[in-house]
Amino acid sequence: MARPTCANIHTDALRHNLAQARALAPHSRVMAVVKADGYGHGLERVARALEGADAFGVAALSDADRLRSAGLSQPIVLLSGFDEADDLPQLRRLGVETVVHHISQIEMLEQAAPGDPIRCWLKVDSGMHRLGFAPEQVRQAYARLSEAASVADGIVLMNHFASSDEFDGNSPGSRQTREQLAAFAAATEGLRGVRSLSNSAAVLGWPDAHADWIRPGGLLYGISAVEGRTGADFGLRPAMTLSTRLIAVNRVRKGERIGYAATWEAPQDMLIGVAAIGYGDGYPRAAPSGTPVRVAGHDTQVIGRVSMDLMTIDLRGLPAAKVGDPVELWGPELPVERIAEISGTIGYELTCSITRRVRFVES
Repeated sequence: MARPTCANIHTDALRHNLAQARALAPHSRVMAVVKADGYGHGLERVARALEGADAFGVAALSDADRLRSAGLSQPIVLLSGFDEADDLPQLRRLGVETVVHHISQIEMLEQAAPGDPIRCWLKVDSGMHRLGFAPEQVRQAYARLSEAASVADGIVLMNHFASSDEFDGNSPGSRQTREQLAAFAAATEGLRGVRSLSNSAAVLGWPDAHADWIRPGGLLYGISAVEGRTGADFGLRPAMTLSTRLIAVNRVRKGERIGYAATWEAPQDMLIGVAAIGYGDGYPRAAPSGTPVRVAGHDTQVIGRVSMDLMTIDLRGLPAAKVGDPVELWGPELPVERIAEISGTIGYELTCSITRRVRFVES
């Protein structure tokens, strides 16, 4: 019998969330970020559902190759840029645009063999301090790219925010975003080219940063990047339901301990359920006792330590629970953000962590 663990991908939710992004930024084009295998939802599946996007953003050339092999013709942008000169023929073959964030990339473009010009997105480090040219380096980098024969006309100027998930007041993150906006504006003043600034959080909370292109990622999958709020709070729909089934219902006595390391003690004689899911499927081992789950549509909780293949569930108050009952780990009725917060992480990590043994279906 096949393992009952299943990730149901709601393609209608993906399309709804894309429409929400367009409604939030009606004057901007949309790059749908589909890196990390579509945030764990399946690259080709997601891209086909989001064919209405103006471009796709990926982190690896192999992902661009997969999209082209799947018949997707939209522009594709390599968000972390190319790594070596041997990548340039592949960029040209696939018709992929690239982010340029380091002087070594400009040197490779200047020395590139003749061929079709490559469209470049020049990244400004306005305060994230990860990738990008420092503000005082931007004009020289722009000039060199403009003069390189291998670079197409129409350089895009871009930025990445560090704290755009904070927009509800005068928080340190809000101040940082305003400082980044000012730094980007100063560094690019007078330079020709369209602008791209907003990640998902900025799409939701910083309308002044929408510019010519927005780059939503987690937003498209219905996941909030804002602490304490779910995608539903912003009118988004979760694109994944992770579920399994009970494979055992057992009775334990008061005082008996459950699972590895005996971390949970039964407070009374009670039923416990055993569900066919664990960290080997991508469910977080860090989820403590008390993490919510749903059994046959009823709210209950994880008890004991999550193991590789199994978890144990509190069935007090569910006397009719039986083997085969459905168990929802996250989805429309149980936001992934809740599970992530309790587990000390973010929803993006949970959906990206689903493993190959989980069966994927579309609805």
